[in-house]
Amino acid sequence: MKGQAQTLTSGTLTIGTDNPAYPPYFQPDASTAPKPWKLGDPTNGQGFESAVAYAVAGKLGYSQSDVKWIVVPFDNSYASGKKAFDFYLAQVSYTAQRATAVDMSDGYYYVAQSIVALKGNPITSARTIGDLKTYKLGAMQGTTAYTAIKSVIAPTATVSVYSSNDDAIAAVKAKQIDGIVTDLPTAFYITAVQLDNSVIVGQLPVTPGPNAEHFSLVLAKGSPLTTCVNQAIASLKADGTLDQITKEWLADKASAPVLQP
Repeated sequence: MKGQAQTLTSGTLTIGTDNPAYPPYFQPDASTAPKPWKLGDPTNGQGFESAVAYAVAGKLGYSQSDVKWIVVPFDNSYASGKKAFDFYLAQVSYTAQRATAVDMSDGYYYVAQSIVALKGNPITSARTIGDLKTYKLGAMQGTTAYTAIKSVIAPTATVSVYSSNDDAIAAVKAKQIDGIVTDLPTAFYITAVQLDNSVIVGQLPVTPGPNAEHFSLVLAKGSPLTTCVNQAIASLKADGTLDQITKEWLADKASAPVLQP
């Protein structure tokens, strides 16, 4: 598709993302310290979103050397107005409101719910959804995580509900509950930053659909690339590449296995 739809710079695909570039979406490279990137390096193809970006670029006909990365703050990515990127990715969930100001691609990742617990808690040995049923779980009120506990896990213990994830984290620390259920991106943040000595026990299966929460690539409103990007994503789904990238970076590398019934 290279050359069929005009990019900002002829022969170059400009991709934007936020900074710091958090693992496991972008991985650091021990051999380099590329400026201006912090924590992770989008340019190396390592990490879930770096790998997705280069896979989409490849389907569009652009090699890794044809790609230029730029820093764009998250909130600016979906604000109305001209864009300095051809497409952007930084765990941007699709919403109808955002789609009024920018083009948002078909989903490249459907957000899974996951379980976070302290190392040493017996719940960390769970390998199936059935294994979770006897444990005391908590979630933030009004979230899809709470719905997932009730409808997917259906534990025998009473479910604890909190006004914030901070309150749920405090409950885990106090050993009032065994685990927090939250979306997987939040689980990465909790285990990396908010809750010492914690792990992701696993993630619940996701059934993709039009109403399922998903991450989209962001493009300027009316971008000539939008149709091409959606075709690229569809091709990556059809040939199994997207599943392979998701498993490598969001299940295996992040130690977040999908828990089956």
